[in-house]
Amino acid sequence: MAIVDFTGAVVRLTYDVGMTQDGKVIKKASSYRNIDESATAEQLMEVTSTLSGFSSYPILAAEKIATGNIQN
Repeated sequence: MAIVDFTGAVVRLTYDVGMTQDGKVIKKASSYRNIDESATAEQLMEVTSTLSGFSSYPILAAEKIATGNIQN
């Protein structure tokens, strides 16, 4: 039976920084490492809300990206 061994997680915030001349959205992403494996969605939402206060750009997306090793 295979298992996934958690190695780390990142929260990535994607910001809307403007528009191109063609009308496409310009995006900028910031990543924050060392996210605890047991962090709940509510806790992550609170953190992303706080972090978004440091930027003058609106957030388009907030993602939790977890990585791990697959082992037998």
